[in-house]
Amino acid sequence: MNDMTSEANYRVTADELRQFIERFERLEAEKKDIADQQKEVMAEAKARGYDTKVMRKVIALRKRDKDDIAEEEAVLEMYKEALGMG
Repeated sequence: MNDMTSEANYRVTADELRQFIERFERLEAEKKDIADQQKEVMAEAKARGYDTKVMRKVIALRKRDKDDIAEEEAVLEMYKEALGMG
């Protein structure tokens, strides 16, 4: 392999690497924009009197499997009763 072929391969690899990095950086910027928009939604909800802490819990619950939630709630109730909190 001559130096010219090696140099061409390096250049192609460097260009490809740069493209991957730039794509990732664009996605990072989009992710930040989305996070900012989510903050705005929560700020608006809070301004309207909603409890955003509870809203975040509801959002987390909606992502989970209903059976997992039911099992966790059953165990939570059992623990609360054992501690005289139920």
